[in-house]
Amino acid sequence: MPVINELPVIDLFAGAGGLGLGAQLAGGDLRLSVDNDSYSCETMAANPTFHGGRVLHGDVTELSGVQLRREAGLRANEDVVVIGGAPCQPFSKAAYWVDKGDEAAYRRARARGESAVKPSDSPTARPDSRRTLVHEFLRLVVEADAAAFVFENVPSILHPRNKHIFEALRADAEAVGYKTRTVVATATDYGAAQARQRVFLLGSLESTPDEPAATHFDAPTGNQLRKQTAGDALQDIDRSLVLLDDVAVEGRWAEHLREIPPGMNYKFHSAWAGHPSPTFEAETRYWNFLLKLSPDRASWTIPASPGPWTGPFHWESRRLAIAELAALQTFPVGYQFIGSRREKVRQIGNAVPSVMAQAMVSATMASVSRAEVAA
Repeated sequence: MPVINELPVIDLFAGAGGLGLGAQLAGGDLRLSVDNDSYSCETMAANPTFHGGRVLHGDVTELSGVQLRREAGLRANEDVVVIGGAPCQPFSKAAYWVDKGDEAAYRRARARGESAVKPSDSPTARPDSRRTLVHEFLRLVVEADAAAFVFENVPSILHPRNKHIFEALRADAEAVGYKTRTVVATATDYGAAQARQRVFLLGSLESTPDEPAATHFDAPTGNQLRKQTAGDALQDIDRSLVLLDDVAVEGRWAEHLREIPPGMNYKFHSAWAGHPSPTFEAETRYWNFLLKLSPDRASWTIPASPGPWTGPFHWESRRLAIAELAALQTFPVGYQFIGSRREKVRQIGNAVPSVMAQAMVSATMASVSRAEVAA
């Protein structure tokens, strides 16, 4: 009878390793992490103290379940949990607005503060071959004969334009015997200082996984824990790590950023906010333009591909250092990222907060453990 903390884990689309770290926090035995990005693979390999198992630089579309089991060193009859988050870019909000020329022109005009007529046609998601990777994930789950799985993606995978893909994944998983549960979760409920939302599909051949209970609360009682703020997460960051990083902000909007109070964005400089000399019109820029953290609130979602004026910025009116971004994503202190600053930010922004992953993997592994105990 396998014990819950002995369950082997294979991580697909592993990125910098956030989901895999969470699996280890849940007591899983991380045997194999797979990604097709060389920087991400080098990052995982550079952290043997934190990141267990083998790292495989490979394309999931060219792998089989038999190969995964062999690379993970699994015995023929050994249970395994497969986890992974297929690339989220095809399902992000930005993907809705790029293939209709009229829609794009409308949004550009609005961003400039110009009047424009909204197109009558509803926007559609741009075709993207990465959307099929959702089904490659399930193919490998089935071929590897996984006892359970955890699938992760952005909330907009449940948008009407994408939902059929998620529903097909769930239906196909259930058709081959997996009992599933859909969980829409916020990272602050599990101890991260970041209000990052994610959708998880938990599946088990044995019993339906429970939805993980929140561990952190706005107004905790008894032994409950208080939700973390950005100030909590960043207060112990070594200042030398900040000074070594490229965090200074210079250029067109630098002075505007310095004037914005913590917790506010570009709308501070608008008539809507009562500014005496407004520069912007409210609701004409994307919400994270000149967005500044407050030490008394959780961070907003850390983006993987920020522009020069895309927040969140630190309340000291500078960019967040790599160590600070990692802390907001609950990477362990000392976790190393490989590549340029842009590459490091991309890896961190694409990651799943490890404490959030821990809750989801723990609930899924418990569904296997319950069944074994019942047997």
